Amino acid sequence: MTKSEYPKITIIIPCYNEERTIENVISQVELNISQNTEIIVIDDFSSDGSVEILKNIANSNRIKLIEKKLNEGKGSCIHTGLEQAKGDIIIIQDADLEYSPNDYRKLLIPFEQANADVVYGSRFLGGGKYVRVHFFWHYLANKILTFLCNLFTNLNMTDMETGYKVFKRSAIEKINLKEKSFGFEPEVTIKLAKKKYKFFEVPISYNGRSYEEGKKIGLKDAFIAVFCIIKYSLIS
Repeated sequence: MTKSEYPKITIIIPCYNEERTIENVISQVELNISQNTEIIVIDDFSSDGSVEILKNIANSNRIKLIEKKLNEGKGSCIHTGLEQAKGDIIIIQDADLEYSPNDYRKLLIPFEQANADVVYGSRFLGGGKYVRVHFFWHYLANKILTFLCNLFTNLNMTDMETGYKVFKRSAIEKINLKEKSFGFEPEVTIKLAKKKYKFFEVPISYNGRSYEEGKKIGLKDAFIAVFCIIKYSLIS
């Protein structure tokens, strides 16, 4: 599959209370995309200064800002972004600085060279420029959730919970997404796997945050993920 067959890319950025990082993230995104790329930022009813910063940035024709009237979660923001997306390839970009847009080139290669349908950026493959040594229990939870997901999907992923998920729009449009919060991660993986789409992983860099630095996902979300893995594996 050649690059010319993908004339447009959409970057979807869910944002909730990221006033310290959102401007830097968008700057880095813009440095790593072509002119034929749209950026959709969905603010999830932030209570800090995120919206004001985003309004100042969104004067660019390339950046579309959507303000939600209720805080519903990352999954809900992605649903909203997908409804507006016009790109042939969809990249999910977190609004913090844990994932680097410098890895976009790697994430797009399987679409161009191997006709991928889905590409995940793995923090555990090795080969990224850096991975912050951080949070053993988060690492263990990620490994357990990935193992459970592999068990039910018969995939061999290393990082199901990664924030860097990239899809052909033609693939993700074929599934009906329900989860509004972090349950989106296992739900989208399982539903796409059931459709027999071609998954690829590429190594990425990762600079994980501490809770003092603004990290939001916690133990409760791990239990929700387990529930979602079982639920969406058993229902059609």
